[in-house]
Amino acid sequence: MKNIVDFIKKLYTTNDFIPLHQPRFIGNEKKYLIDCIDSTFVSSVGKYVDTFEEEFAKTVGSKYAIATVNGTAALHISLLLAGVKRDDEVITQPLTFIATCNAISYCGAKPIFIDVDLDTMGLSPNSLEEFLKTNCEIKENKCVNKTTRKIIKACVPMHTFGHPCRIVEIKNICDKWNITLVEDAAESLGSYYKNKHTGTFGKLGAFSFNGNKIITSGGGGVIVTDDEALARKAKHITTTAKIPHPYEYVHDEIGYNYRLPNINAALLVAQLEQLDKFLEDKRDLTKQYEDFFYNLDITFIKEPENSKSNYWLQAVMLQDKKQRDEFLDFTNKNGVMTRPIWRLMNELEMFKDCQSAELKNAKYLEERVVNIPSSARV
Repeated sequence: MKNIVDFIKKLYTTNDFIPLHQPRFIGNEKKYLIDCIDSTFVSSVGKYVDTFEEEFAKTVGSKYAIATVNGTAALHISLLLAGVKRDDEVITQPLTFIATCNAISYCGAKPIFIDVDLDTMGLSPNSLEEFLKTNCEIKENKCVNKTTRKIIKACVPMHTFGHPCRIVEIKNICDKWNITLVEDAAESLGSYYKNKHTGTFGKLGAFSFNGNKIITSGGGGVIVTDDEALARKAKHITTTAKIPHPYEYVHDEIGYNYRLPNINAALLVAQLEQLDKFLEDKRDLTKQYEDFFYNLDITFIKEPENSKSNYWLQAVMLQDKKQRDEFLDFTNKNGVMTRPIWRLMNELEMFKDCQSAELKNAKYLEERVVNIPSSARV
């Protein structure tokens, strides 16, 4: 494995510790931050919030974008806007970051875990359709779980490491079963399925700008939708549901203090200007990794069919759990940060009692997939 460590250090032209994914601030970040500070509008109102929302919507091809304080908040609000209520159920995948299931839980709903496809690592439409045919029925235009007698209100697929899942097929199934599709696109800014940007297939989509994402403001998230009424509602309830007024404080429903501060938006405006450069460099990095791993007994994970991935996190698949653990141990001890894929959500204490379909693909991937350094080098 020394040859792998040496290759990665050569890629990043350093013998120092190499993190998994670090941000790059190479554009107008400092300029916009200073301008924001000088304006004194550093909180949730300001020109950079408006500019970012406009530019982000253009970037992904949605009609509306509503900035939030982080990606989890964006997904939480998206689920509320999709009508998810206490004691409802939401279908998702077990192979995901904890934020997906946390957001479902914030609504008082419960996740149902469906298997993933091996090539996309995202929710499998075949497994979804099989689960619904076996376990559900339509009653009064609602999808009812015959086991729990609860309504399955939404489905949340996640585009793992930026690789698009088969989202068109998933959407068609959800439409047939009257289930609202909400995309967890936290990791997939710059990714496309059949030439359409991820996050824009469902009624709502949620993105993240955490410090390890392709573009970042240290935190931050955004909701996208083509529905004007939902967009207005999202902006209202993420700003504490305050009725606009020059000086009075009147709130007309339970709201959330989820709006992105203007000072963070200033960073994001600058970062968004560099997105194409970051994506181009990541594809160059992908080609070098792909060539290097070609003759090794380690599989480099490439973008699925009909997809263009942002390759947010580069990933490899080891032969088995033993080889995976040896790989993780050696690389991390030798100055190259690598990490395993997430522990399956259904194996965590708070979700172990949730209903699950057969999850053989998710388990297979959990035992073998490792992320390797993926930072843009520009």
